[in-house]
Amino acid sequence: MRRSLRDSIVGFSLLGGLIIFSLFSFWLRGIKLSSKNWHLFAEFSNASGLSKKSPVTYRGILVGSVEDIIFTNESIKAKVVLNNPDIMLPQPAFAKVVTNSFLGGDVQVALEAGKQIIPKGTEKATSKKCESELIVCQGDTISGKQLSSLSNVTNRLNQLLKESNQENLIENIVNSIDQFDRTQENLDELIYLSKKEILRIKPLINDLTIAAGHLNKILATVDDDETLEDIRSTLEATSSISQKMDSMADDFQSLMKDKELTSALRDLTIGISKFLNEVYP
Repeated sequence: MRRSLRDSIVGFSLLGGLIIFSLFSFWLRGIKLSSKNWHLFAEFSNASGLSKKSPVTYRGILVGSVEDIIFTNESIKAKVVLNNPDIMLPQPAFAKVVTNSFLGGDVQVALEAGKQIIPKGTEKATSKKCESELIVCQGDTISGKQLSSLSNVTNRLNQLLKESNQENLIENIVNSIDQFDRTQENLDELIYLSKKEILRIKPLINDLTIAAGHLNKILATVDDDETLEDIRSTLEATSSISQKMDSMADDFQSLMKDKELTSALRDLTIGISKFLNEVYP
């Protein structure tokens, strides 16, 4: 009888210790075994390092844990259990997969929410009258983001390098640089030849500058009122002389038509010629 009682006490002690250890483990994970817990889903395109029982924080405070991870063809959904029914996450809300440091560490989910003020009297997330437009309600799905760690950055760089090698991107870049160098050399040669041509036509430019100066002086002189008056007077005098010459030509032509006058002039010319021959034999 005593042995049976002793065995029962030992068995109940082990069972109590196991229950206490389980409750303590749930407490460390932020899980409370009560109906006050509520859940939501966080959807990630990539949640590297995330696992069940990963802690969940809100504003730096531990508020729950990841209860389950659901895999789909498009994404990964994490079922997040929160242990406080009074938590209200204003919309828009999202989740981040973070680590303890940039170099890595334990992975956890950080909940982020909007900064809008929730009106007083708003129903809680566990209520059937919860308004999903204002806050995150029980069972809602929020989008997830993954923060970069050193390993993620390294993996992304390796992926980019592989893609660049597949598409011969590096070779194309090298060829483009060579082409740019050749173009630069041709451009330098063109600039050198242009300088030589400029030096060659520099005297012509100087002569044009001097001629332009003379032309400016002539124009400035012509623009003077006295000079313009002299030019006008000269043109009028030239026109008058031209008219007189025309009238004299008409008179001379009419005189040359007189036969007696032309005969007398001819005889006079012959007589003067003979006289000069006798005076100056």
